[in-house]
Amino acid sequence: MGLLTFSINLTLDGCIDHQEGIADDETHAFFTRLMDEHGAMLWGRVTYEMMESYWPAVARGDVEAAPAMHDWAIKLEAKPKYVVSLTRKDFPWTNSHHIAGDLRSGVQKLKDETPAGVLLGSGKLAAELDRLDLIDEYQLLVHPRIAGHGPTLYAIGLPGTRRLELLSAKPLRCGAVAMHYRRAV
Repeated sequence: MGLLTFSINLTLDGCIDHQEGIADDETHAFFTRLMDEHGAMLWGRVTYEMMESYWPAVARGDVEAAPAMHDWAIKLEAKPKYVVSLTRKDFPWTNSHHIAGDLRSGVQKLKDETPAGVLLGSGKLAAELDRLDLIDEYQLLVHPRIAGHGPTLYAIGLPGTRRLELLSAKPLRCGAVAMHYRRAV
């Protein structure tokens, strides 16, 4: 069974708006490495649609992008992508699959069938999966910014505090810090 790892950009005040983070070669390399280390991606519909609206065009070369971003797009194109959605059933982007039905059993089945692990990149979905005790690790990239607005991480709350064990913390040149945590036993 593979691990479910939640990874996201966030500001010091917990904002997960994708426009608030620092997008440079080093941060893209961080997420490319994470994607390379995992067997599949998992998103909610909103994140999937945001990604689908941009990255396939970068992979095709229709959008001019820095080499690190183009490399990310090519790898993302090939990576299996799983989407949780109650409202959308059709996911035409290459290697995209719908997780329908019971959320707990669908995501557990994905974990069981993906020995290299699953990388989760959606804030609202992460909160739901954390409520179901399905997230094993957290790889957070905390940016040196205070956004002062939302959306924020875990805005819907959790039934209890999650205790985590720090595995590593690495500062990046831009001032962001990559933190890797595992659920404490």
